[in-house]
Amino acid sequence: MDRRAQLTHALIAKSIFEALFVATLAVIFHYMAFNPYFRGWSEFHGRDIGGWAIDEAAPLKRVEVQLFIDGHFTGQAVADLSRPDVVKAHRAPDEWNGFSFQIPSLASGEHEARVYAMHESGGGKRRTLQQIGRPLRFEITASGAINAPASSPPAEDSDKYDVR
Repeated sequence: MDRRAQLTHALIAKSIFEALFVATLAVIFHYMAFNPYFRGWSEFHGRDIGGWAIDEAAPLKRVEVQLFIDGHFTGQAVADLSRPDVVKAHRAPDEWNGFSFQIPSLASGEHEARVYAMHESGGGKRRTLQQIGRPLRFEITASGAINAPASSPPAEDSDKYDVR
């Protein structure tokens, strides 16, 4: 093989090695920065938005959740309320994984709420949010009543709605 072909093969091998190295770093960073073990669900409960959130990597650790309505931060809580359905579905070793937010006064019209689990990484230097469940769309009528979907899946059926 001549020198030119050897150099070409060496450059191709180097490029492949670099691509694999960068991909490995990206995967490691992703798993360090974004917790792939959050599971949960959010739903309407009258004038509240409630649900459950679990860090399956540390199921006894309580998850901090945050509520955003129409893209604006509305509140935060710790998912430490009783949710026996989560234990019944074998999603957690105890029932203390629920949360609840009261819907604040909003202008009449259509709105969207999103609940996020908060994950700290880098020794508390990074905080990332991962959505729990689906966006919740609802309407506030002129009289202040909330029109929202009436049903949501129980904890047993939530696998298809989990966010990774």
